[in-house]
Amino acid sequence: MATEKLALARALNESLRTALESDPKVLIMGEDVGKLGGVFRVTDGLQKDFGEDRVIDTPLAESGIVGTAIGLALRGYRPVVEIQFDGFVFPAYDQIVTQLAKMHARSLGTVKLPIVIRIPYGGGIGAVEHHSESPEALFAHVPGLKVVSPANAADGYWMLQQAIQSDDPVIFFEPKRRYWDKAEVDRQAIPAPLHGAQVARAGTDLTLAAYGPMVKVCLAAADAAAEEGKSVEVLDLRSMSPVDFDAIQRSVERTRRLVVVHEAPVFLGTGAEIAARITERCFYHLEAPVLRVGGYHAPYPPARIEEEYLPGLDRVLDAVDRSLAF
Repeated sequence: MATEKLALARALNESLRTALESDPKVLIMGEDVGKLGGVFRVTDGLQKDFGEDRVIDTPLAESGIVGTAIGLALRGYRPVVEIQFDGFVFPAYDQIVTQLAKMHARSLGTVKLPIVIRIPYGGGIGAVEHHSESPEALFAHVPGLKVVSPANAADGYWMLQQAIQSDDPVIFFEPKRRYWDKAEVDRQAIPAPLHGAQVARAGTDLTLAAYGPMVKVCLAAADAAAEEGKSVEVLDLRSMSPVDFDAIQRSVERTRRLVVVHEAPVFLGTGAEIAARITERCFYHLEAPVLRVGGYHAPYPPARIEEEYLPGLDRVLDAVDRSLAF
């Protein structure tokens, strides 16, 4: 069946299966990715079908996992590494930013490291400490890394394959609270460019720019705003490094207002860079300052109050109203 309604987790699973079938050099590595099929079952059934040499259960040692993947990539493999939860990536941060990100430049372009690091990220699942972080800005800040995040099953299916095919290292952030959201996936479609933003909903009065888990929230905000006669465009950024500034500029030149939304803290988040660049590019088009909506500049709270921390419909709509009031 070419088109099927799939949950994001299932779409990612099928994307990995396709990559394993298409290229014998593709390997999957991580904690519990084999026999268990991953804690979110994204790798379910892959070890059974492709064997323990290609879907590898690793020790609980993130630095070792990424370091081993770098060695394998140097020998011609295309490792797909899973970091079990967002907050577990930091033991591997040194390997990622000092080795993985720099090898291409260090070797004057002669060495490529086609590694994908999959990271389930963000809140909304009622988890304990270290299981609900949004560290994407830390990686987007590092030259040499590509950083992307799908918002739906269709993008998950195609973007993961595109990331695996890339000769550059890609940090692939998967919005874990969207794993069970379903969307139509066309396996014969021509995918959009990996780093190209897409208009998820057209509008004329204001642009909401988001990625990953917040795209769904912004679409709901646009629906609510429409009931009050406000036409809000929703732009799914899809990529945090590089950012498709041209697409944002085109949207803002039409709507003349921009609100950037992400789960991560607003302070020094990706929204800050977008706000600065768009202010430079669109100064004479903007009718209001670029506003940002995100998490608070505080450690992620206990699960019982995470909904107070996460930006939701009301906070997005408040920013829409403030922007339109200028």
